[in-house]
Amino acid sequence: MHYMLPRKRAGEGEVVEGEIESNNSTNNINNTAVTPPIKKHHISAADATDLTADNKTLTVGDNRSNCSSTSVIEPRVMAYGGANLNDIDEDLHSRQLAVYGRETMRRLFASNILISGMQGLGAEIAKNLILAGVKSVTLHDEGVVEMWDLSSSFVFSENDVGKNRAFASVQKLQELNNAVVISTLTTNLTKEQLSDFQVVVFTDITLEKALEYNDYCHNHLPPISFIKTEVRGLFGTVFCDFGPEFTVFDVDGEELHTGIIASISNDNPALVSCVDDERLEFEDGDLVVFSEVQGMTELNDGKPRKIKSARPYSFTLEEDTTNFDTYVKGGIVTQVKQPKVLNFKPLKEALKDPGDFLLSDFSKFDRPPLLHIAFQALDRFICEVGRFPVAGSEDDAQKLASIAANINECLGEGKVEDIKLKLLRHFAFGARAVLNPMAAMFGGIVGQEVVKACSGKFHPLFQFFYFDSVESLPAEPLEPSDYKPLNSRYDAQISVFGSKLQKKLGDSKVFMVGSGALGCEFLKNMALMGVSCGSQGKLIITDDDVIEKSNLSRQFLFRDWNIGQAKSTVAASAAASINSQLKIEALQNRVGPETESVFNDDFWDNLTVVINALDNVNARLYVDQRCLYFQKPLLESGTLGAKCNTQMVIPHLTENYGASRDPPEKQAPMCTVHSFPHNIDHCLTWARSEFEGLLEKTPAEVNAYLSNPSEYAASMRNAGDALAKDNLERILECLEREKCDTFKDCVTWARLRFEDYFVNRVKQLTFTFPEDAATSTGTPFWAAPKRFPRPLLFSAADPSHLNFIMAASILRSETFGIAIPDWAKNPKMLAEAVDKVIVPDFQPKEGVKIETDEKATSISAASTDDAAVINELLFKLEHCRNNLPPGFRMKPIQFEKDDDTNYHMDLIAGLANMRARNYSIPEVDKLKAKFIAGRIIPAIATSTAMATGLVCLELYKVLDGAHKVEDYRNTFANLALPLFSMAEPVPPKIIKHREMGWTVWDRWILRGNPTLRELIQWLKDKGLNAYSISYGSCLLFNSMFPRHMERLDKNVVDVAREIDKAELPPYRSHLDLVVACEDDDDNDIDIPQISIYYR
Repeated sequence: MHYMLPRKRAGEGEVVEGEIESNNSTNNINNTAVTPPIKKHHISAADATDLTADNKTLTVGDNRSNCSSTSVIEPRVMAYGGANLNDIDEDLHSRQLAVYGRETMRRLFASNILISGMQGLGAEIAKNLILAGVKSVTLHDEGVVEMWDLSSSFVFSENDVGKNRAFASVQKLQELNNAVVISTLTTNLTKEQLSDFQVVVFTDITLEKALEYNDYCHNHLPPISFIKTEVRGLFGTVFCDFGPEFTVFDVDGEELHTGIIASISNDNPALVSCVDDERLEFEDGDLVVFSEVQGMTELNDGKPRKIKSARPYSFTLEEDTTNFDTYVKGGIVTQVKQPKVLNFKPLKEALKDPGDFLLSDFSKFDRPPLLHIAFQALDRFICEVGRFPVAGSEDDAQKLASIAANINECLGEGKVEDIKLKLLRHFAFGARAVLNPMAAMFGGIVGQEVVKACSGKFHPLFQFFYFDSVESLPAEPLEPSDYKPLNSRYDAQISVFGSKLQKKLGDSKVFMVGSGALGCEFLKNMALMGVSCGSQGKLIITDDDVIEKSNLSRQFLFRDWNIGQAKSTVAASAAASINSQLKIEALQNRVGPETESVFNDDFWDNLTVVINALDNVNARLYVDQRCLYFQKPLLESGTLGAKCNTQMVIPHLTENYGASRDPPEKQAPMCTVHSFPHNIDHCLTWARSEFEGLLEKTPAEVNAYLSNPSEYAASMRNAGDALAKDNLERILECLEREKCDTFKDCVTWARLRFEDYFVNRVKQLTFTFPEDAATSTGTPFWAAPKRFPRPLLFSAADPSHLNFIMAASILRSETFGIAIPDWAKNPKMLAEAVDKVIVPDFQPKEGVKIETDEKATSISAASTDDAAVINELLFKLEHCRNNLPPGFRMKPIQFEKDDDTNYHMDLIAGLANMRARNYSIPEVDKLKAKFIAGRIIPAIATSTAMATGLVCLELYKVLDGAHKVEDYRNTFANLALPLFSMAEPVPPKIIKHREMGWTVWDRWILRGNPTLRELIQWLKDKGLNAYSISYGSCLLFNSMFPRHMERLDKNVVDVAREIDKAELPPYRSHLDLVVACEDDDDNDIDIPQISIYYR
């Protein structure tokens, strides 16, 4: 049996006998389970698995085939684990905290969840919730593991067949997070037991039971959030009922939008105009509050006001300001989010009156009402026949369609016009199967709905969602024999797609780039689907990154003791433990131009499909270009918090990834960051820059100088610019005026830095530009968005001031290799040391230049005096160097955001918040500072799971190999809203010339190493007149240069070697030419790249 090891070494588990008392808390969100009465027998984790084999009271068979059960209630079995509700490990959960915030996380930590039905969908939901860190998850299932289950659930292996599903799931799920208590229930569930939970999820339940349970949950005080979900083949559904009144505290999870006010009119309605620094994100009907308004101070009362006529830089207020004081200047307008109360219908009512369905694909706008009927028909079929429809059975399909037609007829005016028998046939054939991609997708959706129910964060799904991916079926119709099970772990998948596609999956050669959060999910999915598990198959993954602690909350194949190990090798090993048939190879190479000797022509030519699991655009663009070049399908996806997107890049059918790009993020001007910040992002950008300059770059420059003084001096003289001068000044400062020999020197340095940053620089700035200063045009210099700063007065009694000194002095001592004394972290003793520092008086100077040009991006160019100053600095440095101890070197500090004990974020947060205080900008805590300064990408397991599920539904189509562009789907989803938007991919742009046409996917190939003249004639025959031929940066031929005519009868490869003066790489069998052509009317024609194969 293959086991992924638990995140922490196993302690002992407990068998707890007795029922848990019902929780009578009146708050639905903060409702937590009461600790059960303790009656314990200690068992090991291995013993928990053995219990399932000898259990004589388990109900054997599929839950759905038993419309009633008389099993005896058994004790709940609790695996090891426990939760501290107030302890959030910010290093572990940082990416999730960036999405949810602390309050939502605390509510999750106090939530108890029941998941009933532990096939693939139940396992996926459990995984996502355990990674999220809920208090407890109870697994309920009366059935036993079958071979059928192995194609959808990563927690089962062949050795689990015949064991109770809930019991068999515990060990591998517990490995994901030991802070979550995982329990099992393996007998008939009574509705009274539901009162132990805040949320109950049913994945495999009859409609009769669902109605009974839902009625109990809906009317319970407080209400118990109820979710019913199923995946049946390529069809899925979710129903949510969070009670008669459910409050959503944050409907979308987006940051509050703000604007800087430029003017407000005295009108009815009032027109508010904002500075054009950034476009406003307000919408009509939004509520906003005003602050810092000067003149029209009536608006500063904190009262939310509704806006309308929202435009990019203005809006109107639904308020009469005619009698208000006249606006003078300043002001911030901030969006206010109002709680939203939702009134959920119970299932009984919602079935009859479902309201508006959540639509995911506008090409299937009529599909949800039909699937609403189809799932009810399937339930009735199972209760009447006692089993699921058999795959390939026309009789069963016809019976299900007949039941659906009868249900439809009873709907009266609400009935569906077209029952779509072909669709119902597909539904019937695959109804018994739980497919892994569908389980992954719906596991993400439902996992997110559970989080919403626990916390009130994000808008719930209201109330039905139906989805299908029938386009994933093979393009060629299947024969009944194709569905026949092979007694393999893939039988469920074969019952939907047939054995031929299963073989194609197994024999596929897949290259996956990246093995982080997306990569772990993809590996799990492909292992379960049987991708690259055949005799001819191979899955190659590469990732040059290593595992960090913050990865563990999403990248579920990794454990504590894997920290520091290569992601690709650990992930490959874990994937192979899910399915031992997987043929997988792990590499640690970055994919890029520098590794084309590793990922050479033969490598790319032999691939079937490429899957990107990357987190940066540049790498995606490179892989995209490689896939274009070698004409390989590329399956692309990405996530950002609760959002995810997928894009299918299919040769000759769709545009490539790089064909459309998002606009670059707007960068704040250098002068804004350094002198005129007006939001906390500017302060944190400055703080990060100062951290790197003081603690990483300057020590590195010192070491570079000391390692080879003469060479360094020569390079500075040759540069002769302001940057060289700045480098030398910083080195001299570090080794002379600000050199530290003791920790008290570091404290002195930190205190003087505080004075320089937050006092002296502000005094100089306001001396140069007083509050009443005007520009050359007569407008106020300090007009919005500029904020007039005030210097700070240092006080050791202010914790934020002292924390800055502590972090700065400790990090400074590290760069000089000075031991940190115990008193350094004692606030009282540190304050005493700081008070002894003598701070010189500061007098502002005349004529100091402060950059105000927003277009300036770097230090100014060299001036005529720089060379003389550089020589003087080098002379001083030489003298200073002679006084240093032998072998002296500094220790540069590289910023590491994910270690809360290293003082890096303490210093950056301190720098940013003191600067914010200078400019009256709201300050942030260290966690928020970490998100911004550390450029942390918000990430949660649910959106990652959904994205990979969607991609793997497309993978079926790619490997089938016969689908049209209209069968593929690109998706954008936002689980917070929720919003699902699927669309057909955009086809590639076609360039036409005469009777020919080509796209970006085309590449023209010539073999045999032709001469330039032969190449030009070959193009001439196509009506194309070549006037320029290039190889990389080398110009091989241009019709404007007479000497190039001498090259016409030389072979192309020989000319390339001659001009490039380098041997062509041995791993490449061809060279690529860019040829500029015109037609006979002198119009430029963009032609495909031309490849000359010469080996």
